[in-house]
Amino acid sequence: MPQQILKHKVGLEAHGIKNIKEIFWNLTTPQLYEHIVRNKEGVVSHLGPICVKTGEHTGRSPNDKFIVKEPSSQDNIWWGKINKPFTVDKFEALYTRVLAYLQGKNLYVQDCLAGADPNYQLHIRVITEYGWQSLFARNMFIQIREREKLENHMPAFTIIGVPGFNAVPEIDGTNSETFIVVDFGKQLVLIGGTKYAGEIKKSVFSVLNYLLPQKHQVLSMHCSANIGKKGDTAVFFGLSGTGKTTLSADPNRKLIGDDEHGWSDSGVFNFEGGCYAKVIKLSQEAEPEIFACTRRFGTLLENVVIDPNTRRLDLDNSSLTENTRAGYPLTHIQNAVPEKRGGHPKNVIMLTCDAYGIMPPVSKLTPEQAMYHFLSGYTAKVAGTERGMSREPTAIFSTCFGAPFMALHPSVYAKLLGEKIAKHKVDCWLVNTGWTGGAYGIGTRMEIVYTRAMISAILNGDLNKAATVPDPIFRVLVPQSCPNVPSEILNPRNTWKNGQAYDEKARELAIQFVENFKEYESSVDAKILAAGPRIPDHKKATIKKIK
Repeated sequence: MPQQILKHKVGLEAHGIKNIKEIFWNLTTPQLYEHIVRNKEGVVSHLGPICVKTGEHTGRSPNDKFIVKEPSSQDNIWWGKINKPFTVDKFEALYTRVLAYLQGKNLYVQDCLAGADPNYQLHIRVITEYGWQSLFARNMFIQIREREKLENHMPAFTIIGVPGFNAVPEIDGTNSETFIVVDFGKQLVLIGGTKYAGEIKKSVFSVLNYLLPQKHQVLSMHCSANIGKKGDTAVFFGLSGTGKTTLSADPNRKLIGDDEHGWSDSGVFNFEGGCYAKVIKLSQEAEPEIFACTRRFGTLLENVVIDPNTRRLDLDNSSLTENTRAGYPLTHIQNAVPEKRGGHPKNVIMLTCDAYGIMPPVSKLTPEQAMYHFLSGYTAKVAGTERGMSREPTAIFSTCFGAPFMALHPSVYAKLLGEKIAKHKVDCWLVNTGWTGGAYGIGTRMEIVYTRAMISAILNGDLNKAATVPDPIFRVLVPQSCPNVPSEILNPRNTWKNGQAYDEKARELAIQFVENFKEYESSVDAKILAAGPRIPDHKKATIKKIK
């Protein structure tokens, strides 16, 4: 059946795109399936998901991301190692080469929305070479279902994905053949040299992180969110691999979203219309909601190994990457909130994947400690989420639990978080989903059944009643008991065979906290600075690399 043709008020010529062979506007999921299979971009697997491979790039390329240094935004950007400048002239030249590359090709277009709250929605357009990336955009962002609205869609930001176009660093000023370049003046993102669809998702997140705090005083957050039967909202901050998606997909609570949210004067709202979950070694018993999505029509599976004959999935197979992914619409989650919105959070939970087994599995934070740990953003990058990473977790400090996507100075986001915590009397917690009983290679990953029990105790109020003691170095308040969790694992030192080895490693990690926070000392209140680890004579200590 031929595609139904719509009239579009804003055509591709508005983006400088001309002489295209054929434009496929806003194809539905079944239509995109047909294109993906016909174009040999992917195959349909058992029970209906479609499987694709992203080739060399199976994770983000942070060293290839740039922001154009142009008059309208240059004074607002947090320039540095993360937000690297790209000249206007170089961008114009690169854009011209991309436009030339696109001539004579077929293109897929999805007109979507980012932001479930109508007061803060961003109208976006995603233009891609591949049908499967168009399906990714359709799954990930909020669909526009009304014909008239689609015809009159006015994109405020456009993302052009051209995986087949490789930059020439000597000509284009990039670091490699790959590039992700944001131009806030032109309201345009160019992505090339990589098939990894996560770059599309995170580019939109970066744009919202720039626009919403400045225009609307909305806190943009790298977090998941859910809501309980009593209407209590909870948010879960954390980097990829720390458990945001897993822990928020709770059968006893409704899911608002798994990764990106805004916190406005009205409450929390999802930026997206879908989920992008890691599925390596996914267990039906431990993560039934996400597992079910790997067996549904409409789900897009990236780099998941399948049997070529039976087309059954092998979710335990990491031969392509540890960063196997499932992208699916939020409607695939039975427990999802249709409006993708909730009230002001009652609990804020910061997730860290501590690869050294030092941080307590759960602890309560004072408001000042919450600000300190939010700015610190301590965790471990999990294998595969970024290009060039080793298979072992790597300890990092990623401010706001999402530094790669924060265009403004971290103090902007921290100030908004502090104001909202105080205004709405939010309880704050730090949960370690990483290692216990020793560092990676010696200890073991915290059992998810225990982490879920801790989260449940936080959300139902049990941990607010528990007696606590301050950690001797990090001073976070450690509960002495938690329902359905062995009390001996609540104090991480007790899980190590050698207590002195724990003390030394804890001291080394605390020194790293102090050194990392020096970047923010001049921009925070003294009470926040004082909420960090306390180390006797730490100024005289030599900083050792944690092994």
